[in-house]
Order: sequence, then C-alpha cells, then structure tokens
Amino acid sequence: MTREVTQVTRPDDNCRPATSWRRAASAFHAWRTRRQEHAPPTSDTGSPAPEPVPGANTLWRMRTTVQDEPGSLAALCAALAGQRVDILSLQTHPLATGTVDEFLLRGPAGLPASEVTAAVESAGGTDTWIERADAHDLVDAPTRVLGLAARTALDAAELPLALRQLLGRCTIRSRPAPAGGGRATGGGLVEGALDDTVMRLRGPEGGVITVERPYLPFTPTEFARARALVELDARLGPRLPHGRDVLTLAEGSDITVRRADTRDLEAARAMHERCSAGTLRLRYHGPVGDADRYLNHLLSPRYGRTLAVQTASGRVVGLGHLLWDGDETEVALLVEDTWQRRGVGAELLRRLVGMAVDAGCSSVYAVTQASNTGMVAAMRGLGLPLDYQVEEGTLVITARLGEAVVTAAAEELGSTSAP
Repeated sequence: MTREVTQVTRPDDNCRPATSWRRAASAFHAWRTRRQEHAPPTSDTGSPAPEPVPGANTLWRMRTTVQDEPGSLAALCAALAGQRVDILSLQTHPLATGTVDEFLLRGPAGLPASEVTAAVESAGGTDTWIERADAHDLVDAPTRVLGLAARTALDAAELPLALRQLLGRCTIRSRPAPAGGGRATGGGLVEGALDDTVMRLRGPEGGVITVERPYLPFTPTEFARARALVELDARLGPRLPHGRDVLTLAEGSDITVRRADTRDLEAARAMHERCSAGTLRLRYHGPVGDADRYLNHLLSPRYGRTLAVQTASGRVVGLGHLLWDGDETEVALLVEDTWQRRGVGAELLRRLVGMAVDAGCSSVYAVTQASNTGMVAAMRGLGLPLDYQVEEGTLVITARLGEAVVTAAAEELGSTSAP
C-alpha cells in the first residue's frame, strides 16, 4: 500500500477499498502533505559553502539561455574567465528562439554562486540556474546516457531510476492504462507531450509516465532523450536479472530469494489463499477480498522491484516490494503465516534496503499498524535511524539510509548491475 493511492493500491477505478481502508489512506495523505519537500528554487540551491581551502576548487552545474547569434558564447566564456572559472564541458539545447547552454564549471572554492550568476548575466545570459556538482558529473553526456541504457536493458525496473539520473532531481509517476485496453487519463498521447516543467511519455504498456521538475524547465533535447529511453524499454519487453540466492534459515530450512514480476502472479495469488485474514489485513489495510486486485500492479517492474521467497518445492511463501512512490520509496512485506518468525521477513527487508541504497534512495518508509509487531521489529532490526509518524492508528516508519547500511548491499540479489 502506498501513499499515492491511485498509483499503487488502486490500479483501476473498479478497485474501491472499503471505508476502513479509505480512512487509512486519508491519514497517509495528511501525513505526506505535512512532510513533503520539493526541489530547490531556480536560483542557487542554498547549500552552505565550505570553508575555503588554499588551492581548492568547487564544481558547479549551470544553465543559462543566450541568443543564438555569433559571439554570444564567446562573451560568456570571457565573463567566466574573468572570475577564474574553467569550463570543463558544454552542452547546447536549441530552442525556437535562443539556446540553453549547460556548463560543468570549476571555480575557486571561495567564489559564491551569486557572483558566477552575475558574471554570466552581465554577458547576456538569462534565466540562469546554478547548483553544486560532484565527481559524478565529470562523466560526459554520451557515456552517461549509454550507461543508463545498459542498466535499463538489464532490468525493466530501472526505467524510473534511469530517467531520474538522466534529468536530475525530478518526480516520476507511472499511471497504468485503464482496464479494458482504453487510453490512460492524461490526454491522447501518441509520442508524448512537453509542457515547460512537465513531460508526459507514453508508457511501455500503454499508460502514461509523468515527469515533473518544477525548479528547471525541460528542453526539447531532454524530452527527446527521455522519449528514446522509454522507447528502448518498450522494445526490449519484460525482463529481470536472473540472479538468485539459496539461503539456509537458522532452523535448517533452505529458501531461494529471487526477483519476481507479473509472471509470478498465480503463485502470489496461491500464497494469498494460504495466508490468514489477519495477515492479509495487516499487509493491505483493508478487506482481504481486495488483496488479489493489487497484485498485478505490485508485481509490475514499472512501479518498483519485488523479491520472492521460494521453498525447495517451488512454492512462493514471501513477497517483498520496493515501490517507487513519486520521489519517495516504500517497502512492504508479506510472509505466509507458517513461515513467519523464521527470519524470512527480516531477510527480505534487508535486501530491499540494499536495493534502495543501490538505487540512490536517501530513505525508505513502511506503512503498517502498531499491532504489526513483526514489521516494526524488522524495521528496528535494520540498525538505521528511524522516524515514526502515527495517524489514526496507522504507523509510518521511515528509515534514513546512509553509511550504516552494509557496503555489500549493492552486491545483493537485485542489484542493478546483476546479470
């Protein structure tokens, strides 16, 4: 269950949870409204400048719009040189009138962003935006795009992450096509649409992918790159990394942990049938009869990653979900009753958090109930800083990720680099 109710827990308009579920959903939305943060403003990000170090430099990413005429770029270069700023790379984004120039700059550590901006604007630049960069930005654009394409080719769940790395800080939401094969709400998209800070792309299965970046308008060049990445994903079709781990639990039972997708739908439904009503209610926060309706969406790699726990006989007895919820990430667990309290849930959660670290997430959250002692204990067992929010009996636990997560997490099953 996610806080974006229309995205995960209501895959179509016919899936209407009962009143108790709506009360929980309302609580999640109230909680999210109070804590939601958005991208930085269009000027400097406001991050505090470090103490100047003799000989040290600072990397900046900057965009500015200039007139498309001879000498305009030369004037910008001269203005930057006057501030002892070195241009490491330059990309141009043509517009109908003018050009957006995107720079990677290296300047003296004590030089504030405001002085760089003032120098650029004095040389004819307009709508200038600047923020701190790091060593990752030193990779040239073609190399970065090829790397993102390779990650997407290996794993369908990589598409939202690849788009975010391609476009910078942005919010990405996927809306599935309506049941019955109709077109998803959001317009009759054929190849997509670009509207300033919002782009809409036709999803691989017929839905709509919406990308929002309020702090910086998208350029037609960025739109073309994003559309090409989505088209690549659609042409490759369903795919998952093939890695799997066989583990021995403390009691001696062997289990296999592997990635799962919609091809495991029947096995997941069979597990639902073996679960008690109480277990399903703790997981889905509503009528147990609605549980099967969510599976197709939850298992889709378009909306996140799923791990399945499988016995030696091939029976699926546990599912763990890492769900992309806009610019946040949710973790959710379901373990069959007879396999609870054996360490299955803790193992799933540990691996999901490792996948979140590998994906660059700064935190993950779990939506549960205070009575779900198993989930609460599993979150505490991560050894990470936790934040708790309680709304009308619903408990939201947020784990802040950092160096406390084992460094081997990126090598766990489900790593984006898995073959």
